[in-house]
Amino acid sequence: MSDATRAVEAIWRIESARIVGALARYTGDFALAEDAAQEALAEALVAWPRDGQPANPVGWLMTTAKRRAIDTIRRAGVQREKYEAIAHDQDEAYADDLDVERIDDDVLALMFVSCHPVLSKEARVALTLRVVGGLSSEEIARAFLVPVPTIQARITRAKKTIAAAKVPFEVPSPDERRQRLAGVLNVLYLIFTEGSTATSGEDLIRTDLAREARRLTRVLIGVLPDEPEAYGLLALMELTASRFPARTDATGDPVLLEDQDRTRWDQGAVRRGLAALEQATPRGLGPYGLQAAIAATHATADSVETTDWERIVVLYEALGRIAPNPIVDLNRAVAVAMAHGPLRGLEIVDRIADDKRLDHTHLLPTVRGELLRRLGRTVEAREELERAAGMCTNERERAVLRQKVADLT
Repeated sequence: MSDATRAVEAIWRIESARIVGALARYTGDFALAEDAAQEALAEALVAWPRDGQPANPVGWLMTTAKRRAIDTIRRAGVQREKYEAIAHDQDEAYADDLDVERIDDDVLALMFVSCHPVLSKEARVALTLRVVGGLSSEEIARAFLVPVPTIQARITRAKKTIAAAKVPFEVPSPDERRQRLAGVLNVLYLIFTEGSTATSGEDLIRTDLAREARRLTRVLIGVLPDEPEAYGLLALMELTASRFPARTDATGDPVLLEDQDRTRWDQGAVRRGLAALEQATPRGLGPYGLQAAIAATHATADSVETTDWERIVVLYEALGRIAPNPIVDLNRAVAVAMAHGPLRGLEIVDRIADDKRLDHTHLLPTVRGELLRRLGRTVEAREELERAAGMCTNERERAVLRQKVADLT
């Protein structure tokens, strides 16, 4: 890859949201804006290595994208007013458009459109990574281990759905924004979760995807600096990511929390996570903030034995009240087992065992099997861990479960 090509990709990754957002504002057409921006990117990948990087690379991309949009409108014979709107001042330097408040609104509107509830979860994730994150279809497909045509189809359908639903390109009103912010945060969390706990394939952690989720969350905080739950989400991501270096061994196999070398935890990420948590705390912690507080309790302990498990139990109880979920209950059971013994934890697990929302995950039999093992109920433990291994879709994690079964044989 040439230096010019790397420059194109770096600038695009940083500036694509602003470019697409400004184009969408000019044209009033989200799909046209994204297509025109992608055409400008493709042109830059050819022109910059050949002619050299322009003095104002962002201005070059914006001007080129505007021209591609105008060409499309001309070919389509769209009303003259739209053409005149985006043709106005098209050759002026991009610096003339750098009104900070307008750029922030463009990026924020882009996030809300990409995460709009009319789209499926998969479409929201793909579209956000594409238009806000600046990732190519190939990069998104590689991150999620799906074929490129699948990602391309999701993005195409998403843009058609937005057009058909006549979703406006605008920042929602304050009341609506509060309602829809949870959806934006959820998309960012889904991206991070896929990176930090890969559910399929051989890799346990996909650091590039998790890193992109953190970057996008910082972008969101940059345009919404007064939203505590956005800080809570960033804190959760940073504190979770701090363990990445210790979560796998030299061969890529998972290392359980109690066996991790805590000197390998990324202290820079811990500090960033704690700082973000401080920003979230004064106005009360939401679901992400509470999860971050749990992660902070782990991050500030020297070992599993010295961890304040009582505090973690209380935090999970609080989380269960504001965001009821069987996975929260399952994690609380683990914390209770660490604080008060495996029998107390098993009682909680058995109470939630019939929840149908846990039917698709290997986590319930994994936790139950481990608690049974600690209680010396070897036959039952082996059955649960065998069931967990059969349900697990990540190859490396499945291998660990099978080893646990073998150790009990």
